[in-house]
Amino acid sequence: MTPGGDDTSIAPVDARLNETMSEDNHFLAGSRSGPPPETLSGRSPRRRSSRHHSLSRSLSSTEPPPMDIVSTADAIKQPEQPSALGDSEYIGGYPVITWQSFTASQRLLPPTYNRARDLPHSLQDHMNALPESYRNSKFSRTIFEQMILEAMDDEPDAPPIKVYDNGIGEEVTPPWEFVYTNKIWFGEGVPPPDVRNLVSCGCQGKCDPNSKRCACAKRQLQWLEPYIRDGLFPATWPGSPFVYDSRGILQREGCPIFECNQFCDCDHDCPNRVVQNGRIWPVNIVRTERKGWGVFAGRKKIPRGSYIGIYAGELLTEQEGEARGLLYNVFGRTYLFSIDFHHLKLGLKDENDYENLYTVDAYHAGNFTRFLNHSCDPNCEITACYINDADINKPLLAVFTVRDVEPWEELCFSYYGDAEQANGRLIARHDAVYVECSCGSANCIGKLF
Repeated sequence: MTPGGDDTSIAPVDARLNETMSEDNHFLAGSRSGPPPETLSGRSPRRRSSRHHSLSRSLSSTEPPPMDIVSTADAIKQPEQPSALGDSEYIGGYPVITWQSFTASQRLLPPTYNRARDLPHSLQDHMNALPESYRNSKFSRTIFEQMILEAMDDEPDAPPIKVYDNGIGEEVTPPWEFVYTNKIWFGEGVPPPDVRNLVSCGCQGKCDPNSKRCACAKRQLQWLEPYIRDGLFPATWPGSPFVYDSRGILQREGCPIFECNQFCDCDHDCPNRVVQNGRIWPVNIVRTERKGWGVFAGRKKIPRGSYIGIYAGELLTEQEGEARGLLYNVFGRTYLFSIDFHHLKLGLKDENDYENLYTVDAYHAGNFTRFLNHSCDPNCEITACYINDADINKPLLAVFTVRDVEPWEELCFSYYGDAEQANGRLIARHDAVYVECSCGSANCIGKLF
């Protein structure tokens, strides 16, 4: 890297500074040689929680040689116009990389995301080419569990998911018809994540909900105000305006969640980072008597407000979702979830004027949440959660419990959303997907969809 100006302008700078700069060029702007070390400003580019400390120490076990700190006044004169990367300080003609300048540069880069057209399917193709007796064997079930484990790289602390053969039905392994993933895969016509307009906080350590400067707290409060104004939520609660308590338990149901994002200064164990840190409760995939495969709790009781997982899959335009829905209805199974949450309709005179933009489809790609069955008396609910995409129409679909879930109890949510409202608007349809409800609850509506 060549600093600005000619060589003669560097003469006043101590020779040891130039020597150190050349040896440890990972301090310099634009270097890509390994993880960023401690910056000259005394802060790491991103503070990590305690579980990352051992990794951080191992990466920085070789200490760089001491460096003479030269004031910017002694360095090469820089143009008054600030850099596009957000650099505000120079040492020896080289820009100092801070967390603020790093995140500013990252916002300008094209976002990285998964495209549905790139879904891997070689394993599924191979398994489906084998005889049915093999696909439905105990060995095949072991491969299925390993496939799940391999896809959990984004939540390494999550308990493993087991597939149990309880002797019900002929299948001992779920069908090899989908790619197991915890991620969202963008379909054709869906714009990439909007990272430039993310609202990010500058909090030190963990976010303080009482802080008047926390941008994430202000954003969450902004979207809670209509619910508070209508009397649906109290004005305050412990930890407000954040919707999680100190244990990561959701305190307010039915409203959007705005977590801290990739550009926030706060720690990874900030109380406003729950969904992004992954599942902590054990779940199992088990065959049921009348509803096919289902999801069941483990041996521990799951408290109300606990995060269970992301409803993962392909993010489609509403038009593509409707076209697939017509096929699924005849086929008899559908995994479509329309993104039409109540908060997206705020400000409209008539909520019926709202037009859906996107749908999540878990048929070809998804995780264990695609096996969540319907119940007219559900113990789970899907909530809109925003993390690393500023587009209000593209939230993550986060599954939370709405009451305590007993050990080994089945986890379910209402395919209607609000079962009480749906009871008065059922329409007789005759496609294969419109079957009798088998939830068995006392307030069962009697029909699916």
